[in-house]
Amino acid sequence: MPSSFLRLAAPLLFLTLSSQVTMASTFVYVSNAADGTLSTYRLDASTGKLTPGATTQAGPTVMPMAVSPDRSLLYAAVRSKPYRVQTFSIAPADGHLTQVSESPAADSYAYISLDRTGRYLFGVSYDNDIVTVTSVNKDKVADAPLQTLKTAQNAHSVRIDNDNRTLLVANLGGERVLQYRFDSKTGNLTPYTPDHLPAPQGLGPRHLAFAPDNRFVYVLDELQDKVISYALDSHSGQLTQVAVASSLPANYGLKPGAPRGPSRVDTPAMQPHADNSQDIWAADIHITPDGNYLYTSERTSSVLSAFKVDKAHGTLSLVGTFATEKQPRGFAISADSRHLICTGEKSTQLSVFDIDPATGGLTLNGRYPTGNGANWVEIVNL
Repeated sequence: MPSSFLRLAAPLLFLTLSSQVTMASTFVYVSNAADGTLSTYRLDASTGKLTPGATTQAGPTVMPMAVSPDRSLLYAAVRSKPYRVQTFSIAPADGHLTQVSESPAADSYAYISLDRTGRYLFGVSYDNDIVTVTSVNKDKVADAPLQTLKTAQNAHSVRIDNDNRTLLVANLGGERVLQYRFDSKTGNLTPYTPDHLPAPQGLGPRHLAFAPDNRFVYVLDELQDKVISYALDSHSGQLTQVAVASSLPANYGLKPGAPRGPSRVDTPAMQPHADNSQDIWAADIHITPDGNYLYTSERTSSVLSAFKVDKAHGTLSLVGTFATEKQPRGFAISADSRHLICTGEKSTQLSVFDIDPATGGLTLNGRYPTGNGANWVEIVNL
């Protein structure tokens, strides 16, 4: 082949491949509990700007969401009676959601997630202390769980590791993280021995995030806004505590919180506070896909905290805190690790932040209207 042809063909090939990359679409979904709706936005990955799209009716108190591994389906749990899980197809062209099925839920799910194959949906109940495994057949969640296991008090999140073998359940009131072996062929959960790891005294595990390389797990404590770093043994599934880092500087003036809602244990420290207006009330945790930075949200002070991640040792260094929407319950990070999108339960707008790749600091890029009681964010890159 003549070299002159190669010189001409190479730039054309590059332009073709570049156009295919830029044609990729990124959509953002927000669940609005008070409105019972799901908001859709298109994210311009190059600028961080959002274009609002359609609003889809879901159900009163729609909250946790999860996305299928192939990114074709979005699942949303409705926490008002009758409890249910709704399945929506995602249109590749504009991100439009179309409900394709609805299934009864075993309880009011505080958190839902999927295994790495998309064949099983996990759910946890904060009120009734259970974790469930339910099969998923194409776009339909089964009407009844395959397995229901009792947890400690206030099960708040459930996540599978990147190897699809170890399932962890964070128990806020129980001050522990439960550890299960997951069989991806049958959907069966088997408790490891030991079956849990106690959190440091006074800390209440809420949400958790796995490092991209699966070597560490980061557990957010709701009551003092601390992050517990654990090393994960991928063969045994066991956790080993590495370090504890604080998300809030002492000058914020907040006091340690207590689990919200009725207490079902006798531990004095686990009793709800009569006045919780100055209680620490941490909510969500996510790590950037490149593994460089980790972020948490705290609802009483309405801030996001940023940490630099030591990938070799699993430790965290606080970068700083950044004001955001009022009472930020949920946020998400884009697949390119460049943008963080945060909602507030007491705000009718969401914030898009640019992530500084050199420091992890956040800079507000823009704010956009959303619904009432916005609490959960999912970003889908197609």
